[in-house]
Amino acid sequence: MKAFRKITSTFIPLQVENIDTDQIIPARFLKATTREGFGKNLFRDWRFYNDDESQPKEDFILNNPEYRGEILVAGKNFGCGSSREHAAWAIEDFGFRAVVSSFFADIFRNNALNNGVLPVQVTENFLEKIFSLSKEDTLTIDLENQEIRIDKTGESQPFAINPYKKECLLNGYDDIDYLISIRQEIEAFELSRK
Repeated sequence: MKAFRKITSTFIPLQVENIDTDQIIPARFLKATTREGFGKNLFRDWRFYNDDESQPKEDFILNNPEYRGEILVAGKNFGCGSSREHAAWAIEDFGFRAVVSSFFADIFRNNALNNGVLPVQVTENFLEKIFSLSKEDTLTIDLENQEIRIDKTGESQPFAINPYKKECLLNGYDDIDYLISIRQEIEAFELSRK
């Protein structure tokens, strides 16, 4: 995984609540066993008419070239529905490093963290302030200090994260990488138990 410390980026505002994993990545695209290539099908049914890439829905935010960035900002209850890890794969493969919402489904949150995507949970009020910003405005997400900031106004809010997952993201570790990083400690513990 790519290490995550701090990003400053414009963002994609997707002001829709209860976005489930089937909307994020429809089930018909779950046939692959590797993580690559899922980004092209992110929000597939919302982005294209009749499953035809040559017919994009112009009014959908991801099809608007004026909106770009590494941060997706969505309405509350993001990632509800089934437990498909492919949803996190699609978000990461599309180029998002973080998703901001006022509430995340637990399974989606864990899948995102396991795949290098930082879910940043904010209050409803702070989320509304973000949605009121323009497409040129930026957000800064500082994982080390667990803070998200609206750069235009300087308003910020702390966010919570599991300490273990924070360490993994800061170092770009998956679970195996983390175990390898503490190999000497594990070996010392094993020797002490003989």
